[in-house]
Amino acid sequence: MSAQSTQQQTPGDLVNVAETLTEEQTERRDAFVGRIFGSVLGGLEMSSIYLGNRLGLYHALWEHGAATSKELATRTHTSERYIREWLEQQAAAAILTVDDASAGALDRRYELPIEHAEVLLGETSLNYMAPLAGILYGITAQLPAVADAFEHGGGVPWADYGDEARAGQAALNRPVFDQLLGQVWLPSIADVHARLQADPPARVADIACGYGWSSVGIARAYPDVHVDGFDSDEPSVTAARAIAERNGLADRVTFTTHDAADPALAGRYDLVTIFEALHDMAHPVEALRTVRRLVAEGGAVIVMDERVGESFTAPTDEIERLMYAASVFLCLPSGMAEQPSAGTGTVMRPDTVRRYASEAGFREVEILPIEHPFFRFYRLYA
Repeated sequence: MSAQSTQQQTPGDLVNVAETLTEEQTERRDAFVGRIFGSVLGGLEMSSIYLGNRLGLYHALWEHGAATSKELATRTHTSERYIREWLEQQAAAAILTVDDASAGALDRRYELPIEHAEVLLGETSLNYMAPLAGILYGITAQLPAVADAFEHGGGVPWADYGDEARAGQAALNRPVFDQLLGQVWLPSIADVHARLQADPPARVADIACGYGWSSVGIARAYPDVHVDGFDSDEPSVTAARAIAERNGLADRVTFTTHDAADPALAGRYDLVTIFEALHDMAHPVEALRTVRRLVAEGGAVIVMDERVGESFTAPTDEIERLMYAASVFLCLPSGMAEQPSAGTGTVMRPDTVRRYASEAGFREVEILPIEHPFFRFYRLYA
């Protein structure tokens, strides 16, 4: 321990700290200053993306082509002066392009490049990132409540994060459920894939299904299966039912807030899934016990959750940094809202999954050889 660290220090002592820093410490300080600046810039630009999506500005540019501020304001029924400032900011940030930067402010025409359109508007693209802006908005709105939970305990209910976070999470996961779940991930599990194609038609329970894109993805890929989606959030279930109806699947995909622990459902399902939700649950062991009761003899249980490291390291990579940040502001507070709580948080490591599964009565947990940068897949054996 250094002599400096043994002395009581106050923030005022930092005024002249530059005089005591080594060259290496100065470089690290300057790098951290740059990192903070970049984080603020990124956060504000994400907020501008939130505006662009909420007000339909990107959509109007993509659907109708390049526009001046007046044209875009007319298309979207918004204020020209605000739209002008937003367009200039978007071009300055290289999100939009401008035909002639030297033209008068009211004459410049702005365009959404095709490569950015996929990221901002491509709802089924694996490169669709715009929902992150809505999630960030929902998180930011609850910062005072999160701070209160830090001080006094308890948590922040998932419902309090609002429709922005709810819809953003669903939209963010939709592309992988559309394009990978039934086309790549489930087909890679040979016996599960075979059962979902076989007669009599398989039954699937999708636990904590949210907006139901995972349920819909399974039903699309396997035309004979019946999927029951369960979620405790009524607005999510309402949205899921509408999505199933729009996709012509309401006859095979149902959604309910009904308790999946109902004894009448025991042994009913050939496949039970939990997609990116186990770490959010206040009672994960009890949830897995319910799952174990739901699955039929010879059936399968698949859990998809975050791909985090086997153990804690610091500093760590960007993905784990993202997971920890999400945990601090969203997943841990929402999981702690119901007490008592396991308080798992987003960073649920494989050993934690194994422990929860063992306590729930499962005899084995297999990490499946499915590669994805954000998700890890577990198969639980009863």
